[in-house]
Amino acid sequence: QVQLVESGGGLVQPGGSLRLSCAASGFTFSSYAMSWYRQALGKERELVATIGKTGGWTNYADSAKGRFTISRDNSINTVYLQINSLKPEDTAVYYCNVGLRGMDYWGQGTQVTVSS
Repeated sequence: QVQLVESGGGLVQPGGSLRLSCAASGFTFSSYAMSWYRQALGKERELVATIGKTGGWTNYADSAKGRFTISRDNSINTVYLQINSLKPEDTAVYYCNVGLRGMDYWGQGTQVTVSS
């Protein structure tokens, strides 16, 4: 079965950094683009970043450009999201996503809270 497990979230102060990880299993990881989404309380889930199969291309939401970096390590079936200069408005549950045979798969999410 397809499984996505996010980790790396936590409580950080404004200006801090986090690296989120998503461990994938149950499919041929290197054959698929991977994405990160986030959902803040009371708001819609939004796409943050996408990375191609080999990491050759990336795409970012306007809100993520400059401070967010998506990367992947196909040798260990893991996709990362580096977030720098964290702001309170980055507070959300961050989800890993893959589109597989016309269906979206999601991890359980990891909570990022930015507060002083």
